[in-house]
Amino acid sequence: MKILSFVLDHLVWLILAAVLAAFCVSIENFFQVQIFINILRQSTFVGILSLGLCLAILAGHMDLSIESVMAFSATAASYLVATGGAGRDWPVSIAFTLLVSLVCGLLVGLFNGILVVYLRINAFIVTLSAYIGVRGLGLVLTQGESIYGLPEAFRKVATVDAKGIPLLVLILVFLYAVFHVLLTRTKLGRYIYLIGGNESAPFRAGIPVRGILLLVFALSGVLAAFAGWLLAARTGGSTANLGIGMLFEAFAAVVIGGVSLKGGEGRLTGVFAGVLLLSSIDTAINVMAMPAYTMQVVRGGLVLAAILLDSMKHAVHKRFL
Repeated sequence: MKILSFVLDHLVWLILAAVLAAFCVSIENFFQVQIFINILRQSTFVGILSLGLCLAILAGHMDLSIESVMAFSATAASYLVATGGAGRDWPVSIAFTLLVSLVCGLLVGLFNGILVVYLRINAFIVTLSAYIGVRGLGLVLTQGESIYGLPEAFRKVATVDAKGIPLLVLILVFLYAVFHVLLTRTKLGRYIYLIGGNESAPFRAGIPVRGILLLVFALSGVLAAFAGWLLAARTGGSTANLGIGMLFEAFAAVVIGGVSLKGGEGRLTGVFAGVLLLSSIDTAINVMAMPAYTMQVVRGGLVLAAILLDSMKHAVHKRFL
């Protein structure tokens, strides 16, 4: 029973190990340190988005706005750097652009949270509206024009390595480690799981449900904004279609990672494995020079498989554990 429980709890890691082993055996030149570093580097942006989305789903809600928050944050940071403080020729520091980006994400997250928590509007509707509108704000800011050619000083954070390991990878691992501790070792983490499982019971027990949900939406917005700031640094600017499709990649990673869409169930370590699995498959498809649309087919199949596996896990738990 212990072995069965371990396999079910870490199934996505076992699948990831099996997939990587199969790629190393069947794809020439796949088994290289640089390939694995690239997998980790490419996981950064979707990984950070998945982190915020995971928090929202664990709390029993949904946040569809993260992709647009990321794009708007990248646009705002790029605009400030490119125009020297919105055309005022102010000396714009890198830290200031990061602060502006995080504040933008915080405001959107709080706005979503207030509508969901206090006005009792469905989170799907609220965040879908933000998904549509927030990206439009970025286009209004730049009048639909792309920004590119940002200075190397701004791009350095996303391109520098620390003893051969990209700084982006270290940031991703650090964030997952911090939030893993938060979810598994603190009262706030336990409250998030309780609220996601049954919102009424924690409320009756005196847990500040509204405040915690508001915090979850705020954290989701801030994390998405941080991902956008890093993406702007990585690409050296922003475009109208920056990050399109990353919401669905993040959603796929969360589902594949074993987080229940019903809320209150799932592990952040599983989400991390889900992100790595998607990035590994994308990398393998690129190495084999397969058509780009193949990725979409594979991702769709993985999400469906993850949902079926989740149902199977619940059935096994209910019968044997």
